Amino acid sequence: MTDNVLSPGDTAPEFTLLDADGKPVSLSDYRGRSVVVYCYPAAATPGCTRQACDFQDNLAELETAGFAVLGISPDPPAKLAKFRDAEGLRFPLLSDGDRSVLTAYGAYGEKQMYGRRVTGIIRSTFVIDPQGRIDKALYNVRATGHVAKLRKDLGV
Repeated sequence: MTDNVLSPGDTAPEFTLLDADGKPVSLSDYRGRSVVVYCYPAAATPGCTRQACDFQDNLAELETAGFAVLGISPDPPAKLAKFRDAEGLRFPLLSDGDRSVLTAYGAYGEKQMYGRRVTGIIRSTFVIDPQGRIDKALYNVRATGHVAKLRKDLGV
């Protein structure tokens, strides 16, 4: 785990990243709304596809409850666009190629994988309140079943 672990009440690190179409998207664009930011290792891999489709399948309910959804990975915009189109995703996928945002959120660093210590993306989800503060910081989440648990925790 990294040293940059966020906790409820912390100010969410601001960011501006390119989306799948190469357009800049900033966290500040969502001020006044609750946002679910989820960080995942790589587009178009089995676990990440399952997780993205799970968010997509629950998007209407999350949006109705006032939550926007943003996915962040180190993939370049062109790969994100291919992933979005292949899976029919209707929420922004953002590219953090230098992993600076993932690092700021504590979602990049040392982790256990198959019993070994490796450095990589720590599958994480953050719920950010309308004022830009961390409401929930969930690290090492599972790709499967996570969205259902998140919905339950959020009362959605």
